[in-house]
Amino acid sequence: MLLIYLSSGLFLGWSLGANNAANVFGPAVGTKMIKFRTAAYITCIFVILGAVLEGAGASQTLGKLGSINQIAGSFTIALSSAITVTLMTKAGLPVSTSQAIVGGIIGWNFFAGMLTDYRSLTKIFGTWIVCPILSAIFSFILFKLFVMILKKSKTHLLLRDAYTRLAFIIVGAFGAYSLGANNIANAMGVFASVSPFKNVTLFSVFTMTGIQQLFLIGSIAIGVGVITYSYKVMKTVGGDLFELSPIAGLIVVLAESLVLFLFGSKALHDWLLTHGLPTIPLVPVSSSQAVVGGVLGIALAKGGRNIQFGVLGKISVGWVLTPVIAGILAFFSLFIVQNVFNQPVYTESKFLFSERSLERIEEQGIENNLEDLRNMEFTNEKKLRKFLSVNHDLSRSEMEIIHEFGAVINIKIPESISKATIRKFSKKNQSIIKSLSDSTFVYKWHLQEKIIEKLEVTDNKESKDSDRVKKLTDKIIEIFSI
Repeated sequence: MLLIYLSSGLFLGWSLGANNAANVFGPAVGTKMIKFRTAAYITCIFVILGAVLEGAGASQTLGKLGSINQIAGSFTIALSSAITVTLMTKAGLPVSTSQAIVGGIIGWNFFAGMLTDYRSLTKIFGTWIVCPILSAIFSFILFKLFVMILKKSKTHLLLRDAYTRLAFIIVGAFGAYSLGANNIANAMGVFASVSPFKNVTLFSVFTMTGIQQLFLIGSIAIGVGVITYSYKVMKTVGGDLFELSPIAGLIVVLAESLVLFLFGSKALHDWLLTHGLPTIPLVPVSSSQAVVGGVLGIALAKGGRNIQFGVLGKISVGWVLTPVIAGILAFFSLFIVQNVFNQPVYTESKFLFSERSLERIEEQGIENNLEDLRNMEFTNEKKLRKFLSVNHDLSRSEMEIIHEFGAVINIKIPESISKATIRKFSKKNQSIIKSLSDSTFVYKWHLQEKIIEKLEVTDNKESKDSDRVKKLTDKIIEIFSI
C-alpha cells in the first residue's frame, strides 16, 4: 500500500522532470551547445543533491497552505496534479507543477472543509507574479553586462565557444541544484506530514531524515522524467518562444537559476535571518515561468523584436488553466477515492473553546464577544466556520486566530521517556522534553507556552528562539500525538 500511495508522488516527480526540470538546459539544447543526453544526466545528479540537502524549506510553505493529514489524500492530490501536468506536457506547454500542486491542495481544502491559509496563498501567488519579472530583470541586466564585456574581449571565436559550453555546464548544474531544492516540494511536499519513513543513521556519521528519504526517491523520479520525456518542452523554451544565441541562452539559464536559488535555499534564508536581514520566502516557484521571464528579458534587451506572442499567449493560458484544472480534478478524485475505494482522504479537525483559549483569543485583539463559544466543541473546521459566519462579523484573519487557539491536538508526554525516543534532539531540547513529562496538552499554543517558559526567551534572541520553539513544538506533536 505504501508503494501504491507514493506512486502518485513519483508520477508527479516524473512529470516535473519531463516538463520543468528540463528548463535548466532548455536554452543550451535549443542552441545546440549541449547534447540533450549530456544535459539530462547532469540535471539528474544535481537535482537529487539539491532535493536531499535543501528541499525541506519550500515544502513548509505548502504545508501551511493545506496540511494534508491522510496519505490517501496526499496520493490523490499528487495524482491529480501529475495528470494535469502530463496533459500540458503532451501539448508542449512549459507549465508549472507549483501551480498544479497548489490547485490540488486547494481542491483538498474545499473537499475536507478546511480553511485555506490565505496568507500562504497570497505569498505563493505573489511569487508567481514576481518570479518571471525578476528573472526578466536579471537576464536583461546580465545580457547588457555580457555584451559590454564581449565587446572589450579579444578572445578567439573558437575559444569563446568552448568557454560558453563550459559555462552552460556549470550554470546548468547550479540551476539543477536550485531546482531540486525549490521544486521537490511540488512532487513530494504533500507527503511530508504523513511521511512513512523514519530517520536512519549511515555509518554512525550521517543522519538521513525521513523527509530527506522521501525527497530522495522523488528526485530520482524527476531525473527519470528528464531523461525520458523532456525534449519537446526543451525545444519550446529553447527555440520556439524567441530565437536565442548561445550567450543569450546561457544568460537565461543563469537568471532562472538565481531566481530558483533565492526562493529555495534554506541556508541563504537562515543566514539572512541570523544576521537580522530581510528574508526571502521559501516558496516553490515555477522554473518554467523563470525561463520564460528570462527569455523575455533577453528579447527586451534586444529591442523587443521577434518575440513570438502567439507562443507566449499559449504558455500564459497554460499557466492560468493549470491550477484550475488540478483543483477541480483533485476535488472529484477525492470523492471517488473516499466513496468508491473506501480510503480516508482526510482526518476531521476538532475544536474546543475553553475559558483559557477564549482569553488567548481576546488577547490577540479580537473585540467581538465570543462568549457563545465557551465550552463549545466542533467536530470539523467546516462546522466552526459556518457557526462563526452566522453568529459573528469576523474578518478572515480573525477567523484564523480563532481556529488556531481552538484547534485540539491532544499530546500526551509519558512519565517515562525512552532515550531512543528523544536521542535526535539536542541536549537542551531533551532536557525541555523531560521537564514536560507526565503532561497532557490539548492545545498547540499551550505546549508552546510551556516550551517558552523553559527556554526563558530574551529580547535579543526573540526571533531566533521563536523559530526554534515552532520547530520543537511540531516535532513533539509528531512524536507524542495520541
